[in-house]
Amino acid sequence: MGDDTDGNDGTRAASAPPWETIGALAALFGAFDGGRGIAAEEQWTLQVLKLAEEVGEAAQAVVGARATNPRKGRSHSWEQVQEEVADVVITGMVTLARMRPADAREYFEAVLAVKSAKFLPGAETSRAQGPSRAPGPSRVPGPSGARGTGLPDPA
Repeated sequence: MGDDTDGNDGTRAASAPPWETIGALAALFGAFDGGRGIAAEEQWTLQVLKLAEEVGEAAQAVVGARATNPRKGRSHSWEQVQEEVADVVITGMVTLARMRPADAREYFEAVLAVKSAKFLPGAETSRAQGPSRAPGPSRVPGPSGARGTGLPDPA
């Protein structure tokens, strides 16, 4: 019990480090799609659409938790909303790992450093080490605001 060799019972996912599990999922889904003859960019496109689907499920759960659909009433709990949000995060991480299998974790950390430096005092040191740490061409937005982060622009 608790080793990383168990099958589909969730034990491996529960005991492995998160990025290791994410990488394994990304590789599994990539191999599956590759075996079906789907090119890499098409796989990425489909994975981003999957991410959008998960965001929609989270939004639907919020509607249910707030009981704003008169036909359905209170159809979800806030715990279900939280689970849907976790699904969004997991799917986002898998999406990034499928697009950047060699450095998804490092790239994520570099982007997080840049974006968090705009809001967290004393994060300038991390920001200076931001996207330049990420190998390959970077499309990390510069210091021109927090658009795309879901956070307000800093004052």
